[in-house]
Amino acid sequence: MREAQLLVVDTLAATVDDLCRKFGIWKTAGALIRAAWRRRQTTNRTAHLSNRMRRDIGLPESGDTLLEARFPLWDVRL
Repeated sequence: MREAQLLVVDTLAATVDDLCRKFGIWKTAGALIRAAWRRRQTTNRTAHLSNRMRRDIGLPESGDTLLEARFPLWDVRL
């Protein structure tokens, strides 16, 4: 176990520099952005759950906001 802990780990700057030399700056930056975007999308979202599923996990029910219009069409004046 002690020998495994003595492994040398490169610094982050050295690793990024190596990746930029190997794949180029734009591919490395693109991969970083995609990884950050995927990480952002993995958060738990409950907006798409039905009221039955929300009750099952202990969340309050959401109102039916899908049928509400922001402005009625008959109030639009031409």
